[in-house]
Amino acid sequence: MDVLIAGAGPTGLTLANELRLAGLDVTVVERLTERIEQTKGGAIQARTSELLDMRGLLDPMVARSLPRDEVGGHFALLPVPLDATPWQTRHPYPISIPQWMIEEELERAAGVPVLRGHEVTAVEQDEHGVTVTAGGKTLRAKYFVACDGAHSSVRKLLDLPFPGQPGTFRAVLTDVRLSSVSELVPEKSGHISTLTREAGDYWGMLVPVGDGRYRFTFGGPDEPDVRTALRIIYGEETVLEEVLTFSRFGDATRQLENYRQGRIFFAGDAAHIHPPYGGQGLNLGVQDAFNLGWKLAAKIRGEVDVLDTYQEERHPAAARVLHHTSAQRVLANHDRRADVGALRDIFTDLLRLPDTNRYLAGMMSGLDAPGRLPDFDLTTADGPGRPAELLRSGRGLLLDLGDHEWPSGWAGRVDVVRAKADVEFDALLYRPDGRVCWSGEGPVTDALTKWFGGAV
Repeated sequence: MDVLIAGAGPTGLTLANELRLAGLDVTVVERLTERIEQTKGGAIQARTSELLDMRGLLDPMVARSLPRDEVGGHFALLPVPLDATPWQTRHPYPISIPQWMIEEELERAAGVPVLRGHEVTAVEQDEHGVTVTAGGKTLRAKYFVACDGAHSSVRKLLDLPFPGQPGTFRAVLTDVRLSSVSELVPEKSGHISTLTREAGDYWGMLVPVGDGRYRFTFGGPDEPDVRTALRIIYGEETVLEEVLTFSRFGDATRQLENYRQGRIFFAGDAAHIHPPYGGQGLNLGVQDAFNLGWKLAAKIRGEVDVLDTYQEERHPAAARVLHHTSAQRVLANHDRRADVGALRDIFTDLLRLPDTNRYLAGMMSGLDAPGRLPDFDLTTADGPGRPAELLRSGRGLLLDLGDHEWPSGWAGRVDVVRAKADVEFDALLYRPDGRVCWSGEGPVTDALTKWFGGAV
């Protein structure tokens, strides 16, 4: 086996897709015996949408998405939507879809074995590979990637420190059915500031998620039962019929110092956890997977070893999310002391300034990612297209927007496409994860060699 993945969540299954696209032998082991149909992380942010579109995975998820106002995301629950349109994206609004549906679509597309009820109980590595015991089976792979969540069994088995800060609150996440609703219950999803309510000492958010279900998130100084919380926050007319799923979460902030331990890698919540503001977690993990997948494939196929750049690129990206979600935790504090209220008022005014809004929208959506360019229209010999469509092979892309002669020797690793487009660039070299790594400055052979290996 080339790669074994622990965890059949969005991160692990995205990675499985990337590795399968590269032609590798991949298996996923999952602790749970069956997928839990809980909404959980239910928003795909703009940059993640672009990456999924790049692999042809977005349309099936949009088809299953929930009704939602065309409105941007948020920063710290403040009542000014973030506007991603200045970043020139085709997907300026978050897409609302339950996490289990995302997992279903990713698993269907990957088409790799997913062994459920197989919790990892032992891990050993040597210079040639990793031996993993999961569900009583012994599995051997060249590389092993832990995508097994915030309470990662793999991280604990390796006795790795998970430094950071403990949480400041605990909250409840449930999927429920209601037998009756008050006028306070929203009919569809929208900007989070219109969905969050406070009553007494409690706060909550009730959002319809399809098929008569609602996602109910709530918290307070103590933990009332679901029925009581619904009544306090949404009134006597809102009556619980059934609790479908129930879980608790907090706002701890932690991050592994090193995402790589020899032939073992960490991605998603197994590598980093943070407060839930802005719906960053699922997206951060999926983006980890896009970054790591092609690099593992290139190493296994003997093309180039750029595996250490996974740590170099993704650790700072997560550290940034931990930093800004910690700031949001202060602003979103439900303790309405005078100083917090004044801070919120000033930040709300700042968010109405276009430059501030653009900056935060790029940060929260991921559209300000290094090497990201808008997905522009172009014309090739085969007709109209987009760079995202040309990257669906999972190979690199050298996009010739002039009329140049290019060095040979990278066929099979990099597709060369001649096209016309109304952009400022004459040529662009894309990595398989959609990141532009050369745009005309310096010899293209240097960039080709660095990211795709020497000419053959």
